[in-house]
Amino acid sequence: MTTSPQSSDRLPHAILDLPSRRLKALKIERLLNLTAKPHPIRMLEIGTGSGGIANYFATHPTDQYHVTAVDIRDQRLVREGFDFHTVADTALPFANDSFDVVITNHVIEHVGGLHAQRHHLREVHRVMKPQGSGYLAVPNRWMLIEPHYRLLFLSWLPHPLRSPYLRLMRRGRFYDCEPLTLRKLEKLLGEAGFRYRHLGPRALRECLALEGNKGVLAAAAARLPERILESLAPLIPTLIYQLELKS
Repeated sequence: MTTSPQSSDRLPHAILDLPSRRLKALKIERLLNLTAKPHPIRMLEIGTGSGGIANYFATHPTDQYHVTAVDIRDQRLVREGFDFHTVADTALPFANDSFDVVITNHVIEHVGGLHAQRHHLREVHRVMKPQGSGYLAVPNRWMLIEPHYRLLFLSWLPHPLRSPYLRLMRRGRFYDCEPLTLRKLEKLLGEAGFRYRHLGPRALRECLALEGNKGVLAAAAARLPERILESLAPLIPTLIYQLELKS
């Protein structure tokens, strides 16, 4: 989704691997502690891609979710159980205070520049119920390898150098993503009216547990004190937040 004048150059970048989407949904469920919340839950997933996350919740074996999903293109591999709408930009076609849970998973880096990112967050805020909860994930600008184009230091470069680097490496013509730093994202979240909690260290542990990782990284993450993991937050490759509305 984008309001950028270069929208025709932007790619969907949807992950169409359904097993990975199920693991992502499980992680979101645990991080937001959704099983402990009153059900049924009205849920919105923005940028559903394959539909795997929406389908996981819509067909949940024990908890009840009424799921709605939106995207700028219909690339769904699974369609059962949830409502789907195509959207043209960051505007959401729903009334205020419509959803108990809003998921925006690796979406904000694709909507365009700061103006579009601010509007995306305002729309999330608008459609979330006062006691609702949000999940937001975005690649950290300071990740070593940019995840969409798999190029070292791509997002570290100043804006004028990113697309030329992409062309030089024959990976594309236009760098169509806007990853954020922790400081910049938290500033945008505050401006949009959210209280937020950084979930990076906990999310890392959950991810390693769900993937059954028994290696050195998993062991190290399990043993490190929470305060040390928190101090490493600006360097974690993916910035993950739980969102609530300010009173």
